[in-house]
Amino acid sequence: MTRPSSVPNGTLVLDCEGLAKAAARDRQLMKWLAWAHAKNMRVITTSATLVEVIHPRVNRAALEWTLSRLTVEPIAEVHARQAAALLMGASLHGHRHAIDAMVAAVALSAPAPITILTSDPDDLTVLCGDEATVIKV
Repeated sequence: MTRPSSVPNGTLVLDCEGLAKAAARDRQLMKWLAWAHAKNMRVITTSATLVEVIHPRVNRAALEWTLSRLTVEPIAEVHARQAAALLMGASLHGHRHAIDAMVAAVALSAPAPITILTSDPDDLTVLCGDEATVIKV
């Protein structure tokens, strides 16, 4: 029996760099998004990622178009607490790692398998362990 199309077959997570490159229609990111679509994967980012990606030089129309084609997951209290626990478990702290930890917490609560596209694979690999595949973009 095949899985119904409404059930996601894993999750592709975009951090700030992944989202910025998707909005810029970067060739590599477009291939990742096509791959995720072909595999019936959810494509997500976090509301915290929007804080990082929105700035005066970003093409807002392109960003909004990109956001309309993925899911922006809110950072709920449960994610904030999980992010804090992930930081403690990795012996990390502070604002330098906070958004990465929130991205990791949201990613780890998404349907597996989880693939994260990031410019910071070291921190996200430490935070997610072997529960997610972390790929540098």
